[in-house]
Amino acid sequence: MELLNEFFTSLNGIVWGVPMIVLILGTGFYLQIRLGFMPLRNIVHGFRMIWRSRRIDDRADGDISPYAALMTALSATVGTGNIAGVATAIAVGGPGALFWMWMTALLGMATKYAEVVVAVKYRERNAKGQWVGGPMYAIKNGLGRHWRWMGTLFAVFGGFAGFGIGSMVQANGIASAMHSAFGLENWVTGLALALLVGAVVLGGITRIGAVAEKLVPAMCVLYIACVLCVLWVFADRIPSAFALIFAQAFNPTAATGGFLGSTVLMALRMGVARGIFSNEAGLGTAGIAQAAGATKDPVFSGLVGMMGTFIDTIIVCTMTGLAIVVSGVWNSGATGAVLSTQSFEAALPGIGKYLLALSLAVFAFTTILGWAYYGEKCWTYLVGPICEKPFRILWTVAAYFGAVATLDFAWLVADTLNALMAIPNLISLLLLSPVVVQLTREYFARRDAAAQ
Repeated sequence: MELLNEFFTSLNGIVWGVPMIVLILGTGFYLQIRLGFMPLRNIVHGFRMIWRSRRIDDRADGDISPYAALMTALSATVGTGNIAGVATAIAVGGPGALFWMWMTALLGMATKYAEVVVAVKYRERNAKGQWVGGPMYAIKNGLGRHWRWMGTLFAVFGGFAGFGIGSMVQANGIASAMHSAFGLENWVTGLALALLVGAVVLGGITRIGAVAEKLVPAMCVLYIACVLCVLWVFADRIPSAFALIFAQAFNPTAATGGFLGSTVLMALRMGVARGIFSNEAGLGTAGIAQAAGATKDPVFSGLVGMMGTFIDTIIVCTMTGLAIVVSGVWNSGATGAVLSTQSFEAALPGIGKYLLALSLAVFAFTTILGWAYYGEKCWTYLVGPICEKPFRILWTVAAYFGAVATLDFAWLVADTLNALMAIPNLISLLLLSPVVVQLTREYFARRDAAAQ
């Protein structure tokens, strides 16, 4: 077991090392260039598309609305990464890590856009008549049979990673938060969580989408309201917090208080790794959800889908990061959810830890729901629809065991597989980028012609 742990520790250091940073940021930058920075120029338009996508067009093909698909994707990304992940990035890499999270998100908008466009472009109907897609189908149908092995690799990595990163780790975070704040025993939390997860997941994408489109916007608004209370208390520190973030993004962070100091490379690495963990731009998962959305045009879905990265990182993660920096606890020596809790308690003593615990629990719960769909589609791609019911039952059971078990090794393996998912996805995006560019040009040409 010790040898296995050492192997995955070494592998994790490689897959989340400099080559992965270059591949992720390089792909995002390349796609932004090829698209003429269209995703950044159309952020406001993207929000309009989200509003328009709430209703299903009768002429569009799909199983849920594009809005519900976006909320399903957001349910998977807005999770512990937005609270514990941001805190860890700052605790290890210093405040400058938040800047690199922003850069990862802004470049990642192009990556997420391309992921969704090719997922919808190359989606197909399964034996039940449902629309399915994602990197494995984009590779199979877009690149041809000689590349199918790469799609299979993605599905294998995603199928196993989901049980760790998307289920058990999230359940463990919920149980820890509930025990720390309210004294609930882990088995009680695990049992309640399994019942809630089963009630939603056993209904498939239709029920997941229905729950996500109501729960995700509500939880984001409530969390942002809580963070705004923290920022209100420390409002005079906000300008200096931004100055610190920008300064330490390009300069080594000196040791201070309980903070051991970090290099620029560490800030960059932590910002990129935690940014990807949070918004999943580059992993290809959003395309799996958006492929089920009712749409007449892949670009329309891409414009809706890319906004998930903006909402997740530029809005939600920024709120967490600012709360940690302005409250002055970032150099306390704490990390993860404990550090986020300290920032809430500094501004809202007595109630801050309860608000943070509830936010973490709801965020993690929705992540379990979103990843349930991703994992299911990876396994059905590998072995067929026969695995759907067994998978959903196993996913529900995994939520319980995740709440009561010690998951250090499971977290390490899942985090490694998470990175490995990105490799075939990013390679396929680079190879299919001419298709993305062509579809984008045609869409905006039609839109401009209609406006004349």
